[in-house]
Amino acid sequence: MVTLKNKQSNLKIGTFTTKNNIFLAPMAGITDMPFRCLCARFGAGLTYTEMISAKGMYYNDKKTGRLTITHPDEAPCAVQIFGSEPDIMAEAVQVFNERDDIALIDINMGCPAPKIVRNGEGCALMQNEKLASEIIIAVVKASKKPVTVKFRKGFERINAVEFAKMAEESGAAAVTVHGRTREQLYSGKADWDIIARVKQSVSIPVIGNGDIRIPEDAVKMFEQTGCDAVMVGRGALGNPWIFQKILQYIYKGELISDPTNEERYRVIKEHCEMMIKVKGEKTAVNEMRKHIAWYIKGMPDASRMRDEIMRISSVENVLKLLVKYFKILPKLSYL
Repeated sequence: MVTLKNKQSNLKIGTFTTKNNIFLAPMAGITDMPFRCLCARFGAGLTYTEMISAKGMYYNDKKTGRLTITHPDEAPCAVQIFGSEPDIMAEAVQVFNERDDIALIDINMGCPAPKIVRNGEGCALMQNEKLASEIIIAVVKASKKPVTVKFRKGFERINAVEFAKMAEESGAAAVTVHGRTREQLYSGKADWDIIARVKQSVSIPVIGNGDIRIPEDAVKMFEQTGCDAVMVGRGALGNPWIFQKILQYIYKGELISDPTNEERYRVIKEHCEMMIKVKGEKTAVNEMRKHIAWYIKGMPDASRMRDEIMRISSVENVLKLLVKYFKILPKLSYL
């Protein structure tokens, strides 16, 4: 039974108020502008960029700068940065101060990737609370936008509660807690109890992250943790509809059926078209392969379809193959 119909649907983070409290998680190589636009259209209350190097921003790296491009359909958007040098991170975020399309600055202190951790960045900062605090203080001082922090249950020791208190004392306007340790990476079950403990220990908003794959999961996380917002990561892969489904279930008590083949095709087609505009056809085809694999996951002959798409080098031919796969009549509106 849904029990959250009267829960406040939006969330105030510092001076910014979100559209609702179901967010799209930042995911490297995934949450680019086209994907964020789709998730925003289907109800995501806040989207986040891919993880962006503060050092890349500091040195005006063009590739890094492109990661910060947003679209009016998704605005406002949160920028997630990573780094380990307070001065450089503070300098880097100032470029966003006059950008109305950017809602807030999120500092990544939870990425478990070996190359990030080896540099003392991401989740490695959970082992050095003093440096983490210096980074947060420096970014808060330099930014006109609210600053939030995303981290994990812990690195080797479980210190999410202490880390959250430090983040609040250092000026963070909200925290996001992923209920896994660095060692778990993205495997095993997320610990929602640690999210609840963090919520009980701080007065700033707490965003829960980990294992949200269906609407019922979001309800359970709200009820079990008392968190202020839920962040959806892998549950949104090939499934931008999840935000609409969660919102409808929580606030109207209705379960929306899965998209039809026609709807699935239309969204994939639009995703492809946005990719081409932003990145060119060659890159669009390469990057859409993984997205299409997610869009058709669990469907009949999905494995064979993935293999066929890997051999196709044009978006036009990918879409023709999908028309046949989804058994859609080849109407002009589809092609």
